[in-house]
Amino acid sequence: MGSTSDGNHGSAGVGRRDLIKRSAALGLAGVPAMGLLSACASGGGGDGSDDGTTKGKASKDNPFGAKKGSKLDVVVFKGGYGDDYAKAWEADFSEKLGITSTHTGTQEITGKLQPRFNAGNPPDIVDDSGAQQIEVDVLYRNGQLLDLAEVLDAPSVDDPATKVRDTLIPGTLDPGMQAGKVVALNYIYTVWGLWYSGKLFEEKGWEEPKTWDDFLAICKDAKSQNIGGLAHQGKYPYYINVAIMDLIAKTGGLDAMKAIDNLDPKAFVGSEAAQAAVEAVYEVVEKGYLMPGTNGLTHTESQTRWNQYKAVFITSGSWLENEQLKQTPTDFDMKFLPMPVLSGSKLPFEAIRAGSGEPFIIPAKAKNRPAAMEFMRRMLSKEWSTLFAKQANSLTILKDGVDPGVRLRPGTQSTVEASKAAGDHTFRYLYTEWYSEMGTAIEAASNELMAKRIQPKEWLKRCQAAVDKQAKDPASKKNHRD
Repeated sequence: MGSTSDGNHGSAGVGRRDLIKRSAALGLAGVPAMGLLSACASGGGGDGSDDGTTKGKASKDNPFGAKKGSKLDVVVFKGGYGDDYAKAWEADFSEKLGITSTHTGTQEITGKLQPRFNAGNPPDIVDDSGAQQIEVDVLYRNGQLLDLAEVLDAPSVDDPATKVRDTLIPGTLDPGMQAGKVVALNYIYTVWGLWYSGKLFEEKGWEEPKTWDDFLAICKDAKSQNIGGLAHQGKYPYYINVAIMDLIAKTGGLDAMKAIDNLDPKAFVGSEAAQAAVEAVYEVVEKGYLMPGTNGLTHTESQTRWNQYKAVFITSGSWLENEQLKQTPTDFDMKFLPMPVLSGSKLPFEAIRAGSGEPFIIPAKAKNRPAAMEFMRRMLSKEWSTLFAKQANSLTILKDGVDPGVRLRPGTQSTVEASKAAGDHTFRYLYTEWYSEMGTAIEAASNELMAKRIQPKEWLKRCQAAVDKQAKDPASKKNHRD
């Protein structure tokens, strides 16, 4: 869910001496493709409702005919990345095209927007993210999203000889696909995994754990000093699934991950990797290594206690640093850590879950579709990508997309280094975008597991039942990864 946290999701950062050379850092050329889907984007516009009043004259610099003097209705999830970046974009849009914006920054995406979608009066462009996200697969099934192929096939702002889609990091369009069409633009390059305080590690003499046994040893030592080993955002079990699902992918390799996305009858029950992963995470629960109270906390409550050194590790995506800016001590030295591996793991310790998060959508009934499409095209320019990096301390999906002068904060910079170290060993689940109901069922099972109300065997059963239920839906045949 890239940005599925109230402060994120999904679901990733800039800043270094030489951004271009260290392209991986920027979510650029050096960052590997995340197994591309077999389907490719197709189709054009959609069935929007432009009545002619928002259509201007198309030109080389204005390919959709965005009309000067028209208004654009922008709604942005105001979480870990804030919304100052969008205000900077809107100011530039007004200056260059003479199109003003009404701006809404909120965490109540469903509450504010569901009634508008239902009434056929949605905004023009939306950052549909956070814990109250309107699920993209639901909007797609209801015919409420524009196919973004026309935007992606338009000339790039920076190089009109190149299509927009060819300026993006390979694989980053995948999570926005439904039935082979890109209907959401996941804009932020995100990395998921474990996080810790460099200061605490130095004080305690701990070294980064590369194996799960080493991880447990640190948790044990921490417990003996009345520090929690692992915190997680208990009220949002999406986060603990970062650990479980990372371990499944790293233990069983990409095939174990794809089995879940492809609704395999042995995705969970009958999967040695899934069993090993859930048993490993449950060991943390059984041995009392969880931070006390973490199961009952929201994401920000749990993360704040972690910032207060009440736990060593926490699971999250690379929006974490931004989300916790006010709560993080200046000398905390936030660091990212790939998920430590179990013995016999098919992927190396350096492998990370990485890809695009924070889905931007254009509703099919957007009143100012030409301006919305042009706004999205400009989001994928170097100028706007750099504006985003400056305001939100994160990388975008644009290759070489951030000015070398931009400096990232320490935690985000550490994700850049991790991306570089991972090389081709990156992976990304898609079931969370394709099958929100199944994803919710898996999260519910994880919530019960962490509270010790069910055991690993029952967790596997419940997750497999969710997969089997989803597999019976004929629409699921339209999504497949090779």
